[in-house]
Amino acid sequence: MKGTINIKRQILLPILGASIFFTTASFQNDFFEIAKQIEIFTEMYKQLNMNYVDETNPADLMDNAIEGMLSELDPYTKYWTEQEVEKSIINRRGAYTGIGAVVSTRDDKVIIVEPWKDHPADVAGLKAGDEIIEIDGIKLADYKENAGDLLKGSADTEISIVYKRQGKEKSAKVKRQAVEVNAVPFYEMATPEIGYVVLSKFNEKASRETKAAILALKEKGATKIILDLRGNPGGLLSEAVAVSNLFIEKDKLITSTQSVVEQYNKTYLTKRPAYDPDIPVAVLINGRSASASEIVSGSIQDYDRGVVIGARSFGKGLVQRPKPLSYGTQVKITISRYYTPSGRCIQALDYWNRDEDGNAVRTKKEDYNAFKTVNSGRTVYDGGGVQPDIELESAAYSPITTALLRDNAIFDYATEYYYNHQVTDMDSFRFTDTDFNDFVNWVEKKGFDFNTETESAFAKAFKTAEKEELDDDINSSYKAMQEAINNAKKKDMKDKKAEIMSLLTDEIVKRYFYRDGLYNYQLKFNPEILEAVNVLEDQNKYNRILK
Repeated sequence: MKGTINIKRQILLPILGASIFFTTASFQNDFFEIAKQIEIFTEMYKQLNMNYVDETNPADLMDNAIEGMLSELDPYTKYWTEQEVEKSIINRRGAYTGIGAVVSTRDDKVIIVEPWKDHPADVAGLKAGDEIIEIDGIKLADYKENAGDLLKGSADTEISIVYKRQGKEKSAKVKRQAVEVNAVPFYEMATPEIGYVVLSKFNEKASRETKAAILALKEKGATKIILDLRGNPGGLLSEAVAVSNLFIEKDKLITSTQSVVEQYNKTYLTKRPAYDPDIPVAVLINGRSASASEIVSGSIQDYDRGVVIGARSFGKGLVQRPKPLSYGTQVKITISRYYTPSGRCIQALDYWNRDEDGNAVRTKKEDYNAFKTVNSGRTVYDGGGVQPDIELESAAYSPITTALLRDNAIFDYATEYYYNHQVTDMDSFRFTDTDFNDFVNWVEKKGFDFNTETESAFAKAFKTAEKEELDDDINSSYKAMQEAINNAKKKDMKDKKAEIMSLLTDEIVKRYFYRDGLYNYQLKFNPEILEAVNVLEDQNKYNRILK
């Protein structure tokens, strides 16, 4: 099979790469060449499946070929199976039938990440950190498909679940039900005059729910608004324009898209009079605010319409569109780059000019270009996400923090904390310096492996030394270097204490008091929200930032 994959990577992928753009301008210019390559590919695919020394699976071979081809592009251009197409529809509409919990697949394990309060998983007693090992008699270790799909099904149908918690096996029966996923999961008054709205995703209900939340808060006395886009990964471009339109007047440019394909060069203007063009606004963003979140925060910043607070956003300046394929499948293709009203493209990674290891190159700060905001002429920059007007350390995602999140260290520590500590009063809970030191020691004891770019470079060099039979000579030096790097990483964790403690606090509070409890806790203690309140209550400071 390895021989098949090598042939696939060397020969099949370039041919598939040509065929995917069958309807573009290149098709018109190179009709003969495309037809020729498709014919070669078809014949070769048939010959491989008929004659290869070992038995091949035609579907697997094609899936691997498609994945290999797309790996050379950006990570947002993806092939979707029928099931994945259905998932995208669910995400867009914000409703599905299931157990009412966020689940994650980790090393072929299905982990409960967050049960939603009073939904089936919560009613059945499932907790964050539980590992599901069996569903309706099907052992997940032996199940080759997406095990998470077994949790979905018709409303009012019951499933039997066996799960592991703190090393012990338990069982539960869970009755599926229709689950509504709100774009705005929470809104409340932060002060008697300041309303707070969490917008967590840009599905089909985003602008409608945001407007309804603001209306409800204004009826409670809100004369200023905090719009929280932290952790919002984006969604529908049309909804990003509509949310911006709540604060920005009619016929204003919100974003434009540019592509080598002429039909994708478009401008997107606000269509209606602003819901409230004058209400003071503070927008919260962080390193996980992406795409549509950056369109909204970027347009509000470019029109000097509100103050942006937090940490630099993710930097996704690319637009995707799904294109239908045969048998209910789709390919989601990056069709264009988008630009904010001032002309910025905030794309952070360059997938088209990679380094010698094939990795996308991040735009360096010295390469950022300066632009001017529309109304006040303030200087803003492109190239690395939306930079807040007020940056806070607690909102940042440094490489070490990203590594901790990627390796689930913060999640797993919160699970252990939950089972080892009694917390009954949300208002009195604090994650202390002592707790943080315990976390650092726990990480070291667990041996979490955070691979930095420095480590990867040294590891690559050591492998080369092994091939050249030089490893015996440099082995002791390499081990000393590894120890020095590990000590540096431990120091880096302490240097990034503020951002790590903020994430640990949020994860732990959510375990005891669910997501609504977390939002209420943040209203009182979160540094970004407190800073937003401070700015909105100080009209001189607010005006000074914008003008």
